[in-house]
Amino acid sequence: MSKSSNDHIEHDEKKILSELIKNSKENIDTIAKHCGFSRQKTWRMIKQLEEKGLIWGYTTVFDEKRVGLIHFILLIKRSIAKTEEKNVDIIISRKTEELATEHGITIESSAYIHGEYDWIMTFTAKDIKEAKNFTNKLVTLYPHFIEKMTIMQTLIFMKNHYVVNPERMKLKEFL
Repeated sequence: MSKSSNDHIEHDEKKILSELIKNSKENIDTIAKHCGFSRQKTWRMIKQLEEKGLIWGYTTVFDEKRVGLIHFILLIKRSIAKTEEKNVDIIISRKTEELATEHGITIESSAYIHGEYDWIMTFTAKDIKEAKNFTNKLVTLYPHFIEKMTIMQTLIFMKNHYVVNPERMKLKEFL
């Protein structure tokens, strides 16, 4: 396949991804119309994006407060000690996810990052006490791995998962 053909396919994939980011529940016909593609081409390209692993899944953005949850951000700084392979295996095996579930926590995202901190996790809990209990259990799960943790409560999202918060005017209450 020629470079220009590959570039064209990549451009079409980006169009579809852009539409899915706006609303992944939108029907195929509407996505196709916005992209200028046929329904069949759009469906086929979405399936190909899924098969390539470019689309991992679909999610719903919701107002945590309305369902009795609070959103938190956790920053974790690793200790300077060499990371033991068993700790990496625990992270990969999703033991953290199991621990969270046991404590009524739902992990929204978790990522290894570059900067002052080494890991960022976002999650929901019913209150700060539950969130702190979870973070304390993380220290137990990863002994000698965590040097510092900072937990923050999200007060209001302006944009979440690429979606603008329809109630963003509530920011005025905080400022």
